[in-house]
Amino acid sequence: MCLHDSPCPSADSPDREAAAVVVSHPAQGWSLLCNAVLLFEDTGELLPDGRVVDPHRPV
Repeated sequence: MCLHDSPCPSADSPDREAAAVVVSHPAQGWSLLCNAVLLFEDTGELLPDGRVVDPHRPV
């Protein structure tokens, strides 16, 4: 999905959140990254294969 120079980290990579934002909907609280990860404002994630990553904000 990543077609720009310096390819973004894959959805399976530990640094997947560093991927470029393709679509941003701050009013709805989510962004779509170019590696097809849905990143939510609470730091939760929905991966392309359907797995959910719980929010991981520091406490």
